Amino acid sequence: MTRRYAGRRSPVVAAKPDLPQREEITVDLPDGPAVVELRRASRARRMTLRVPPGGASPIVTIPVRAPIGSAERFVRGQAGWLAARLAERSPVVSFAEGAIIPLRGEDHEIRGTGRIRGTVSVEETEDDGRLLWVPGAPEHVARRLSTWLKAEARADLEAAVAVYAAKVGKRPSMMKVKDTRAQWGSCSPSGVLSFSWRLVLAPPFVLQYVAAHEVAHLVELNHSAAFWRLNARLDPNHEAARAWLKRNGRMLHAIGAD
Repeated sequence: MTRRYAGRRSPVVAAKPDLPQREEITVDLPDGPAVVELRRASRARRMTLRVPPGGASPIVTIPVRAPIGSAERFVRGQAGWLAARLAERSPVVSFAEGAIIPLRGEDHEIRGTGRIRGTVSVEETEDDGRLLWVPGAPEHVARRLSTWLKAEARADLEAAVAVYAAKVGKRPSMMKVKDTRAQWGSCSPSGVLSFSWRLVLAPPFVLQYVAAHEVAHLVELNHSAAFWRLNARLDPNHEAARAWLKRNGRMLHAIGAD
């Protein structure tokens, strides 16, 4: 979600001048003021405004020597667009006691064990509810749960990649699991596969889809007809999974986003 403003071309600058650590612009929107982070980039030739997924602040990127006044006018001129994009975002759900988050497509309520030591565990209740028990002091619940979820995501993704890699006779050179924003997965020319840990929050068929898609890129590093044929052979449910991510991707990015 990005808005661009061509404006006047800025001269190439060899080095950045000393700049404040963080610059911000506040813009009044119908739902209240919004803080927009201002970033200066030596390669920027125009102003761009984007709204990251999750709960991060909107970002306006400008040429290094562009006056902040022009950035303020640009952002305020895009107030309607900005308000609409912010309204589309899902509410942020914190990793905190009592919060409900999805895990492999099923809602789970976060509970603290009250014990300092231990590991995160899952419990199904008699009324078909699901609990995520997290040890540690309340201020450590978010960190411990985040670490556990990333480990679970890696385990699920490694298992899925191994199955699909065996089918195509190709193995990735490395696999990374991180908090990607622009893509759910990627494949580099050297065979490095990268995935979003948030896929563990989605139903398993969605994680399987992304794993199959990136493994297919080990054979076809493009989106040619041959690639899509291979992708469909590896994962016949790929269209349903793509549709699910399109509908629910913003929700996944809002989980634990603070």
